[in-house]
Order: sequence, then structure tokens, then C-alpha cells
Amino acid sequence: MARLPYLEADQVAPEYRDMLKRNTNLHKLLINSPDMARAFNGIGGYIRFKSKLDPRLRELAILQVGWMEKSEYEFTHHVKIGKEFGVTDEDIAGLMAETEGEPSKLEPLARAILKGAREMVRELAMSDATFAEIRTHLSDEHMVDLVLTIAFYCGVVRVLATMKIDNEPYYKEVLQQYPIPGVN
Repeated sequence: MARLPYLEADQVAPEYRDMLKRNTNLHKLLINSPDMARAFNGIGGYIRFKSKLDPRLRELAILQVGWMEKSEYEFTHHVKIGKEFGVTDEDIAGLMAETEGEPSKLEPLARAILKGAREMVRELAMSDATFAEIRTHLSDEHMVDLVLTIAFYCGVVRVLATMKIDNEPYYKEVLQQYPIPGVN
């Protein structure tokens, strides 16, 4: 159960109601601090709609963070979002294999990005070797977008966990197809 209330549009000042368009529990809770919610939505919106980073690779990085952190909410939501941006079931199977140190059919850049995300979750930063490997494929702008995307979602999973934000029932069905070890 969430630690703060989920607010509905009629409980929010009219100038902030646009932030509830997505109608998720995350947004309904964050709107308890409307200006902070707007700032949060700003970076999230940039990552999702304005970044020039390949959206499939971006979503794989976000999924890796959610998987590593055992964040049911983050992982299940980004399975759905990721599929809108080209992530396949084979990609998700590859992510799971790579996480376990097993080979996958993912292309080298995707594997390197997943490794970089795992390093940022586990070790705080990407290793020099992983950064250099990814850097051979991406521009400086793409590298900044990738690192900030991973860092942002490392933060998002901590907000979800600390606020105990409940996953919406629809997304729980995703866990049947992709059960996260250690998550009920």
C-alpha cells in the first residue's frame, strides 16, 4: 500500500491536471507535490520523446534497471512501453540471459548497453571498458542521453520502492510471462 495518497484530477488544481493524463499510480502519487511532479515529468518526457538515443536500446537499458532492482512496477510498465518502441520477446529473453551471464542473440551494442546498465546499478558507474565499447557506437550526445536515462531510472525505482507505489492490475499480467526472481 502506498505511503501517500493517489490523487485524482478533481483533487488537483486545474493547472496540474495535465500531469494525470497517463493515469498511473506513479503520477497520481507524485502529484502530491505538483511542481516536483512537473519537473520529474519533464526529464521523463525528454527521455521518452525527445532523446535521439535509439528508443529500443533506451527501453532495454530501462528494463535492465527494473530487472536488476526487482522493481515489478518499473519492469512491467516498460515491457509495455518497450514493445511500443520495438522491444521484442526475444530481446527480453536476451536481457534475462545476459543478466545471468549466459549468451544471447542480442547484437553487440545492445549487450554492451545492458552491461553498462548493470554496472551502474551494481557499481554506481560504468567501467571504463564498457563505456569505451559503447562509445565506439554512439555519439557524445547519445552517451549523455544513455547515462542520464540509466541514472534517472535508477532513481525512479527508488521512488517506487520508498513510496510503496502499487502496480496497476493490468501490468501484473506481464509478470506471468516474465516472472522476476524474488518478486511475488
